[in-house]
Amino acid sequence: MSVDIAGINIPDSALAREATELVRDTTNELIYHHSRRTYLFGAHRGLRDGLTFDAELLYIGAMFHDFGLVAPYASDNQRFEIDGADEARAFLLKHDIAQAEAQTVWTAIALHTTPEIPLHMDPVIALVTRGVEHDVMGVGYETVSEQERAEILKVHPRPDFKNQILQAFTEGIKHRPDTTFGNVKADVLAHFVPGFVRGDFVKVIKESPWGE
Repeated sequence: MSVDIAGINIPDSALAREATELVRDTTNELIYHHSRRTYLFGAHRGLRDGLTFDAELLYIGAMFHDFGLVAPYASDNQRFEIDGADEARAFLLKHDIAQAEAQTVWTAIALHTTPEIPLHMDPVIALVTRGVEHDVMGVGYETVSEQERAEILKVHPRPDFKNQILQAFTEGIKHRPDTTFGNVKADVLAHFVPGFVRGDFVKVIKESPWGE
């Protein structure tokens, strides 16, 4: 049965329903509600801006975007964004979604913590980032009315979300600190992991094996 929240339709295909069940069964309430809000805020922005986008692909991208923060999906040797992107692409290909569409979702998830660049790409890629930035950092907060926000939060609440999502980031990446080099998650470890030393791009260049 199709569900409408604040004027945004939640995809009700078999693919979307299975993705929803997977997130609910294998992550936690924090990730589930955040992922659904990511879709809702991303879709809202897309409709507001008059973009044409595939709602089902946007939904899959939103639902899988933080998979890499939790076991068994969190790897030891690559960015958590890539972990989630890999799982989403495999999920889509398993359901006979075209390679190009699966790759679009992969890119949307892989780039969702990379500022600005996704906004110049396919609408699905841009809107996953829009949804994440809206929910986590309040970027574009004013584009959603107070009534719309209330409707969304009634279904997908965010109790103590700021602290909880920062804890989830920390727990999901502290065992692979090198993967935060050059991205925003280094800020998380700098705040919450004693002894963390941020990678230094200038130092990498100066200490490279080139002789000059």
